Amino acid sequence: MDWLTGAQGWIHQSVRDHFSTIASTGDWTALAAILPLGIVFGMVHALTPGHSKTLLVSYLVGSRLTVLRGIGVSSILSVTHVVSAVVIALVATELLSRGLAGAGRAPALEWISRGSLVLLGAWFLFQVFIGAARHPRHEGATFGVVAGLVPCPLTLFAMVMASARGIPAAGVGFAAAMMLGIAITLAAVAALAILGRAGIVDMLARYGAPAATLSRWLGGAGGLMLMALGLYELAA
Repeated sequence: MDWLTGAQGWIHQSVRDHFSTIASTGDWTALAAILPLGIVFGMVHALTPGHSKTLLVSYLVGSRLTVLRGIGVSSILSVTHVVSAVVIALVATELLSRGLAGAGRAPALEWISRGSLVLLGAWFLFQVFIGAARHPRHEGATFGVVAGLVPCPLTLFAMVMASARGIPAAGVGFAAAMMLGIAITLAAVAALAILGRAGIVDMLARYGAPAATLSRWLGGAGGLMLMALGLYELAA
């Protein structure tokens, strides 16, 4: 994990320098130079603790989504995670600039997000209890939105840094690059979770365990994990 922290520190300093160059010279080619860095930054940053990876895995273990639809859910989560930070930065730049130490926290959004996930976990358990095999069509999209409502702190910090230099558009461009990087990492997590779930079901089915029953109980396990994680983060 130390190398991830070191990489983030180096990228962060590079972004700061390029933002300063754009602000002082008006040379927007400097932004083009750091967009690939933004993608890498997003990929690396998404590997660190946070970004709802555990929540994403818990949901996908409990659902019956295909890999493609699971990647769609992770993409919605990534977009919401970054866009929420961009919106907060654009509407509250002055407030955030006065308190950068607290940037990255949005308590109301965190309560809404985690509370909704507790309810979603309870819904999974209810599905198991009544023996239902299907999930609502838009359930995955709903999960992606509510899980991603907690804003990305580094996106928020980059936006505030750019806005403080009078170049908010540069912050938005860098945030878009970061969003792509985060989406790539979370898509890989989603694919591995779904393939792992399918592998477990297939393996146990070879020993005589009914696949439908296994899927239903995995749904219950996913629901319990969502509820536990949501309650834990609400209490933190």
